[in-house]
Amino acid sequence: MKDLENISQKLDRRNFLLKTASGLGAFALGNLLAHSSDAKSIEQNLLAALPSIAPKAKRVVYLFMAGGPSQFETFDYKPKLSNMFGQDLPDSIRKGQRLTGMSANQAVLPVVPSAYKFNQHGKNKTWVSELLPYTAQVVDELCIIKSLYTEQINHDPAITFFQTGHQLPGRPSIGSWLSYGLGSENQNLPAFIVLVSKNASKDQPLYARLWGNGFLPSEHQGVQFRSGKDPVLFLNNPEGYDGSDRQEMLSYLTQLNQLQNENWADPEVDARIAQYEMAYRMQTSVPEVMDTTTEPNEVFDLYGPDSRDKGSYAANCLLARKLLEKDVRFVQLYHQGWDHHGGLPKNMAQQCKQTDQATAALLIDLKRRGMLEDTLVVWGGEFGRTVYSQGKLTKNDYGRDHHPRCFSMWMAGAGVKAGLSYGQTDDFSYNIVKDPVHVHDFQATLMHLMGIDHEQLIYKYQGRRFRLTDVSGQIVKGIFS
Repeated sequence: MKDLENISQKLDRRNFLLKTASGLGAFALGNLLAHSSDAKSIEQNLLAALPSIAPKAKRVVYLFMAGGPSQFETFDYKPKLSNMFGQDLPDSIRKGQRLTGMSANQAVLPVVPSAYKFNQHGKNKTWVSELLPYTAQVVDELCIIKSLYTEQINHDPAITFFQTGHQLPGRPSIGSWLSYGLGSENQNLPAFIVLVSKNASKDQPLYARLWGNGFLPSEHQGVQFRSGKDPVLFLNNPEGYDGSDRQEMLSYLTQLNQLQNENWADPEVDARIAQYEMAYRMQTSVPEVMDTTTEPNEVFDLYGPDSRDKGSYAANCLLARKLLEKDVRFVQLYHQGWDHHGGLPKNMAQQCKQTDQATAALLIDLKRRGMLEDTLVVWGGEFGRTVYSQGKLTKNDYGRDHHPRCFSMWMAGAGVKAGLSYGQTDDFSYNIVKDPVHVHDFQATLMHLMGIDHEQLIYKYQGRRFRLTDVSGQIVKGIFS
């Protein structure tokens, strides 16, 4: 304790004036807010000022298919292409639009129809590829948006844009914004949890900044849960330590941090204290939620044989359901391997086999537990693929380049109109002809369904007010139930 007293006494009169001269106004505001009966902190008071929107969703599970799944082999059926195999893409369709460096030098942009058949399913006779037989069975639960678009034509800026609202690194991710705006309903687990498939092809890298907190307090960053002995890194006690040792160490560390906070009034210190306390509670809660051995065989059969293999996409879908049951606010699954510049028919079949059954199972499982009505499920990648083939071309072997102008994704569950196909593309799925939906529109809509006005949830950083949707974004009301 003597050491703590010495640290506390380091703040003399001169240092006090230097450190607080520009912050007395904030101190006065904090004092006023501290006596308010409406909130316990400045952050809560700011959030209380947001317009009241009745939330449709309490939680989100976002299935991110990293690499850009082809809309031609999934949901955007284009039968007129069957008679155009190998023909050059008409200039009237391309309209001089930008190409990637991988196909810009091709003398011909040969049109290639999908090698796979489409069939109609559900009450609304929705067209779905034969590669997705399990998704086809639950298509009446889906709101398929066929008119997404973005400005980003390469993977890293495109996926960063989708996850953070900006193509350059450094901004908070969607889950971090929701954690900051809504907090957590489970004090023993993070509000934002990330799962990455171990059985996916690593064609494009994933970076932790995609679920990072950016300039928000660090307690709002996504926490990655892994398969194996240590689901959360550095959570378990070191060898030779037990729970009481850990508790004593954290107690002393908290006192040090509190002294630091009193001296500097740095909100990141509060975030650090909160994270240490959360880590201590997670030592009990994480092993419990990660244990799927008590699930009946029927559940494993529903999600597919891979669901018994911890860390696989199927196992992560099952784990996501358990996390949602524990009221985790935002669960994000990443599954890589959708970047098919060549060998697309074979690779798409493999990707769909890995993900289709478990994706449909998650919807079925949530619905029968009464959770789909207040859980928003999202499926999609960072952009789509081109109608023309890149490089080698045969009817059974071709590739597709990146295409940001239009692509498909779907939403299901809370507040979303089930059995709807929204938006329309031209006969080449190259341009949008009806109801375009920009990435910022998608983000604004997701936040609206969670009860947040995307224009009001802001964070001031380096003199500028930031928000997830930057300076744009329109709510897509046409998909609401």
